[in-house]
Amino acid sequence: MNFRATVLTLYPEMFPGALGLSLAGRALERGDWTLDTVQIREFGLGRHRAVDDTPAGGGAGMVLRADVLAAAIDHATPEGDRRPRLLMSPRGKPLTQAKVRALAAGPGAVIVCGRFEGVDQRVIEARGLEEVSIGDYILSGGEPAALVLLDAVVRLLPGVMGNEASGGEESFENGLLEHPHYTRPPEWEGRAIPEVLMSGNHARIAAWRRAEAERLTAERRPDLLISAQPTQK
Repeated sequence: MNFRATVLTLYPEMFPGALGLSLAGRALERGDWTLDTVQIREFGLGRHRAVDDTPAGGGAGMVLRADVLAAAIDHATPEGDRRPRLLMSPRGKPLTQAKVRALAAGPGAVIVCGRFEGVDQRVIEARGLEEVSIGDYILSGGEPAALVLLDAVVRLLPGVMGNEASGGEESFENGLLEHPHYTRPPEWEGRAIPEVLMSGNHARIAAWRRAEAERLTAERRPDLLISAQPTQK
C-alpha cells in the first residue's frame, strides 16, 4: 500500500512545493506516494466562508472554528480511514526520527495546518488530532511544518532513496549526530582529509566515525546522550 498524505489547509497552493522536486517529486510522479489537499475554507460558514472567530474569554487574534475544521476532517477521512490525524502545532510533541520512521511504515497521514492564534480545543479532542511540533519557534501557519514532516517521511519510503543504506548512519538514526564527511580533493586550502579515512581499514574508519559522532553530539546536543543512557534502577 502506498503512502497517502492528505493536507488540510487554507493555502493548498503551497503544496506540493519543494515536495514536487528531487527525490520526493520523482517518487510522487511514480506514484510511490500520493498527496491531496483539502481547502478548509470550502467548509466555511456564510457568504464569506468564515473559518475563524474571536477567542472565548477574550484576547488577541482569531481561532479556527471547531465545526468548520471538523467538517473538513470528516470529508477528508471517510469511514474506515485508519491514517493518523496530525495537527502541526508549536505545543505538540517534538517530531523525531523514530516518529518519522513509524509514519513511513504506515498507510499515510492526515495533516491539519493550523492558522491564526490556534485551533478550537474541542475539535482536537473530538477528532483525535495528535499535535506535532518541528521545533521551539513560531511559524505563520502549519504549512511549512507539514512540508518538513512529509519530506522527512517520504525519503524513507521504499525505493525513494537511491542507496537504501545511506540513511542508516544519518543524524538521529542511532541516537547520535552524524559524523563529518569528506571527499576529493585529498587536500584543499591546506586542509587534508583525516588520514584514517584514506587508510582503507574499515574497522578503524568505523571506530573513527563513531568517535566523531559521539564528540559532535556531546558538543552540540548533549541532551541526546542523556536521553540515550539507560535508566538507573
